[in-house]
Amino acid sequence: MKLLLKILFGAIFISMIVMTSHIQSHKSLLLSPNEFSWQASPWACATLVDAYFGFITFFVWVCFKERALWAKLLWFVLIMSLGNIAMSGYVLLQLFRLRPEEPASAVLTTRH
Repeated sequence: MKLLLKILFGAIFISMIVMTSHIQSHKSLLLSPNEFSWQASPWACATLVDAYFGFITFFVWVCFKERALWAKLLWFVLIMSLGNIAMSGYVLLQLFRLRPEEPASAVLTTRH
């Protein structure tokens, strides 16, 4: 199960980096602010709001896992700026921190 999760979150991590890099090389997000206005595309705005609520939900779990305030703040910035890249990276770090005898489910609850 741990190997399957590592493969899954590794694939998400790599796919998001490749897709983001590819799209950024064709059109900068900073040069496209009007494409995300309510008037131009209400669904794009709704999707962004949905994504950021998901990021906040994930961050609440990170706050449970991380003890140090600096780590919580760092992960907040990473999650809000990199989204699923940071989230999949965080899960991968948690998976690789598990001891061999720990089950994959320990990622959800164990604080290291």
